[in-house]
Amino acid sequence: MTSLGGLVIIVSSFLCLLLVLVLIKILYKLWLAPARLQKLMALQGIKGPPYRLIHGNTKDISNMIKEAVSKPKSLSSSHDVLSVVQPHVHSWTKIYGKNYLQWHGSKAQLVITEPELCKEILNNKDKAYPKTVPESFVKKLLGDGLVTTEEGEKWAKMRRLATHAFHGESLKSMIPAMVASAETMLERWKNYEGKEIEVFEEFRFFTSEVISRTAFGSSYIEGQHIFEMLMKLGFLLTKNSFTIRVPGISKLFKTGDEIESEKLEKDVRASILEIVRKREEKVMTGGEDSFGSDFLGLLVKAHHDANDSQRISVDDLIDDCKTFYVAGQETTNSLLAWTVFLLAHHTDWQEETRKEVIQMFGKQNPNPDGIAKLKTMSMVINECLRLYSPVGTLLRKAEREVKLGKLIVPANVELVMSCLSLHHDPLIWGQDAQLFKPERFAEGVAKASNNNAGAFLPFGVGPRTCVGLNFATIEAKIALSMVLQRYSFTLSPGYVHLPFQLVTNRPLRGVQVMLHSL
Repeated sequence: MTSLGGLVIIVSSFLCLLLVLVLIKILYKLWLAPARLQKLMALQGIKGPPYRLIHGNTKDISNMIKEAVSKPKSLSSSHDVLSVVQPHVHSWTKIYGKNYLQWHGSKAQLVITEPELCKEILNNKDKAYPKTVPESFVKKLLGDGLVTTEEGEKWAKMRRLATHAFHGESLKSMIPAMVASAETMLERWKNYEGKEIEVFEEFRFFTSEVISRTAFGSSYIEGQHIFEMLMKLGFLLTKNSFTIRVPGISKLFKTGDEIESEKLEKDVRASILEIVRKREEKVMTGGEDSFGSDFLGLLVKAHHDANDSQRISVDDLIDDCKTFYVAGQETTNSLLAWTVFLLAHHTDWQEETRKEVIQMFGKQNPNPDGIAKLKTMSMVINECLRLYSPVGTLLRKAEREVKLGKLIVPANVELVMSCLSLHHDPLIWGQDAQLFKPERFAEGVAKASNNNAGAFLPFGVGPRTCVGLNFATIEAKIALSMVLQRYSFTLSPGYVHLPFQLVTNRPLRGVQVMLHSL
């Protein structure tokens, strides 16, 4: 009995010690480490909103966004998007300076709004600033594809495939499909002549059709289920952006959103595998000579490559399909909707752009040579990308302790670059930074932004510049040219101006315009 009692005491003591160690670890993670880091950054002049236990600043940020969204912006000549889409950045940069520290739970985030520092991070010459590990909902939406995966052999392989699919002659061969998709859209628009039309949804169908045809050799109808599921995942991602789950507990208890997202992820995977199977079947049964030269074909071919170093896994194939279904549709959809809004609001520029399109193409469909020469339209698109950048922030992390500019940044601190803040900074763009002035891009980006090359980031800069940049630009120019050839448009009296970040920066209540046939 004595020995048994002694054993009980030993086990009890061990469990108590274990509990104390766990509590110390939790205390260190949730309080001591943040306090230490806050002090370290404050010594370098970097301050920020006070750290709050468990949630950090997420509740503050969430409340500020809810407050901003509850008050639609009045339509004026000013396009002050930052205070609506990122009210926390707008407010805290005024209080704490250009660069400040905020907290996502107990995770430190250094918010950066200086172009030189952003350029240094994104160029990543010393490999010190890798991508952040994607959160659960981001992972389900994009997987470990080209956008989220870290630089290395896998990333280089995926980047090579995407570059081949969306550049040069491959890109030129996609133009007929883009034109055909725009013709289908404009056929629908005939029903709205002289009436109100909501263009954000119209462009969603158009961009979905284009990416389906050009990248996956299918149609919007075939990929419709995938688009709808990915859209639902995007909503869940936005809804849970500022939700903090306690580590460990989230594995034991799943929320309704987490359960739904897992189901959606499985359904997306099954749907993509079905499209892949059909492509493989055609080749295996002799119906086709190759897997095809579109993006899906290149991915399937790489999956079947006999060379181990060139082969990609089925997971890589699926994740890259998800990435391009999302990126190929979301960003251009947002760009087109906001450009039509701006041209409807600033009808003088609508007339200037239309005049250029008519001079270049007449009433004929756009052609590759003419698309490249649309200078006024390029200026308009760049100004739209500046004011209403589809991507609001870019994320990286400090892989190790690094010197960034004059700052010493500790390892594992996340680096949050606010594209919108850079794009709306009067010190970079002038006192008219909130105004729609496409002429600022007449001599290119560098001169538009006072020679700040890191100040214009709609597609990023450096080695991870968006591979779909040229694809998106050509697609937008084709759609806008064909709309301008046929219609003039003005903002509907029912339009409510409310930019909102939901995967991309989009008009929360759509863009309603009155359509007038030319």
